[in-house]
Amino acid sequence: MRTLLFLVTEDWYFWSHRLPLAREAQRNGYSVIVATRVQVHGERIIAEGFKLIPISMLRRSKNPLKELTSLLELIRVYRSERPDIVHHVAVKPVVYGSVAARFARVPKVINAIAGMGYVFSSKSIKAQVLRPFIKRILKMLLNRSNTRTIFQNPDDQNMLIQAGIVHNELTRLIRGSGVDPQIYCTVPEPSGAITVVLASRMLWDKGVKEFVEAARLLKTDKINARFVLVGDTDEGNLAAIPSEQLAAWHKSGAVEWWGRRSNMPEIFAQSHIVCLPSAYGEGIPNVLIEAASCGRPIVTTDAPGCREIVRHNENGLLVPLRDHVALAQALRRLIDDSALRVQMGARGRTLVMEEFTVEKVLGETLSLYQNMFS
Repeated sequence: MRTLLFLVTEDWYFWSHRLPLAREAQRNGYSVIVATRVQVHGERIIAEGFKLIPISMLRRSKNPLKELTSLLELIRVYRSERPDIVHHVAVKPVVYGSVAARFARVPKVINAIAGMGYVFSSKSIKAQVLRPFIKRILKMLLNRSNTRTIFQNPDDQNMLIQAGIVHNELTRLIRGSGVDPQIYCTVPEPSGAITVVLASRMLWDKGVKEFVEAARLLKTDKINARFVLVGDTDEGNLAAIPSEQLAAWHKSGAVEWWGRRSNMPEIFAQSHIVCLPSAYGEGIPNVLIEAASCGRPIVTTDAPGCREIVRHNENGLLVPLRDHVALAQALRRLIDDSALRVQMGARGRTLVMEEFTVEKVLGETLSLYQNMFS
């Protein structure tokens, strides 16, 4: 029996994005280990029959000693567990995990770039300083013969190939984490006021401010619609929106802030339109795949990852980044046209069934594992 180790910074991310893959690997004979920072899902992970290894690695830290400690911790874990294959998810686990895998002589390495994230998308001084350094590190780590790098969208894949950071033959395009269309199923639009939902971590880079400004514009024009934020702030992220700001927006009446919800199919069933005006370095946002599967039209940005699941004027509308006026205009078009909403929602469902089901993603990933050993 081969051993597969997942390295993910947060247990909630493993549970929401990689659980189906771990289950499928286990069904295919792999012994599964999950190395992650344990917060809320530890008992659930163990109940699945996976071995859980709590680690201290933080997504972001300003303490060099803590970062070195995290790296040494990973090297010890890899040497102790001796996995046959490791699957690193997101840029920091890719960097730290790949270094640890070299020291521990792990036979096979899968690096999943789930979007380029903060370092590559942010215009902050810190991100601009870190970017050249991270590029050099990735170039050293991604071009080993025992390594394959998974990208969720072709924009990210082509950017790193053209920059000479990774060789084309060592990359694979597997679009997103997939969705179960039986869970995220289509239901008719609800009655009552049109409800527009933005479901995400509450980050500035996710376009939350632009969404609020677009809602204000539309309400000034007497548009009868509800604008809802679903999700919590993310204190571990430099782009986190303070909960006080979210509460203030809610109190002002511009938007409703519902906080974190775990019943997303029900949230989509209560909605008419799903919106994500993201400027973040997305892979393919799961929430947009889920919304399309539920037959909801989408308004999002013409940006890598987002435009993979939304085809302009087919299953949704694409708008420029950080443009709340264009966002308001796109939302108004869908708010005013029920037939267009239904048409786009149906096209989104078809698109998911053709290209984005979880079965397709699992099959492609398990095939990659198998090919690594052949």
